[in-house]
Amino acid sequence: MINLILLGCSIPVIIGGYLWRRAVGARIRAADTPQKKDRRTGYLAAAVTVVGCYVFLTQLITLIFGRTESQGLEFSLWPPRVDVFGVSLSVTIIYTWAAMALLIIAALLLRLTVVRRFKDIPGGAQNVLETIVETVGNYTGARAHGTGEILCSYILSIAALMIASASLELFRLRPPTADITMTFSLALMTFVLINVYGIKRKGALGRIKSLASPTPVVFIFRVISEIAIPVSMACRLFGNMLGGMIVIDLLYMALGSNAVGIPSVAGLYFNVFHPIMQTFIFVTLTLTFINEAIE
Repeated sequence: MINLILLGCSIPVIIGGYLWRRAVGARIRAADTPQKKDRRTGYLAAAVTVVGCYVFLTQLITLIFGRTESQGLEFSLWPPRVDVFGVSLSVTIIYTWAAMALLIIAALLLRLTVVRRFKDIPGGAQNVLETIVETVGNYTGARAHGTGEILCSYILSIAALMIASASLELFRLRPPTADITMTFSLALMTFVLINVYGIKRKGALGRIKSLASPTPVVFIFRVISEIAIPVSMACRLFGNMLGGMIVIDLLYMALGSNAVGIPSVAGLYFNVFHPIMQTFIFVTLTLTFINEAIE
């Protein structure tokens, strides 16, 4: 009964809000210099219409499919495991393989359809690809001077993998980057690259001497700080990605049957913008630490 009442009340709210917004819009267009008060009134009328539409949709869905009761948030620090041909695997491994497979397929398609038709004057997809590669190359060169194209390729690959992994959350799957083992693996590769480039530029003895600069007294502390780099990077990425996943789950839990639209809008930030931002920070930290090692 309550659902029917809310459904019936939402209809006049939608109509009234729409007519109100239309009248305010006509008044604004007729005025030579629209008043701020009229603009605020128009925003308020639009908000009333949106709220009415939201109530109408949620109540209609509830009447058709029944009410979904709110459930408690169940969370495990470690991702679940599944049996694949008798082998117990973490879902992180499976989802990472899926993200890698998608990237490989996309790379093959681009190689067969776009790259083979490259022209001297780029356009369309070629222009987009060249812009991405050039942007990453310039950023890598600016942050880690003299590292060459190999590091640029690694940075582009690792960024693509992190974004593809995070995008799996759009399908209500736990992203691999919300697993501490995954983030620590990425940070460990950064740690290896820091020392590889440092030894390549300065030699093994020079790398050790740089850790003892400006005085041998700080050597042990520099070693500890170097070891702490992959730990801090892994925990930082893990905490941010896990936090975004928990926020979305909390929204679904709190809204129950009313989880229409709001989680999707929030997901644009936590599942799209937020992973891109975390990828950018991880890449920037990687380049910064490598640059410190080769200076």
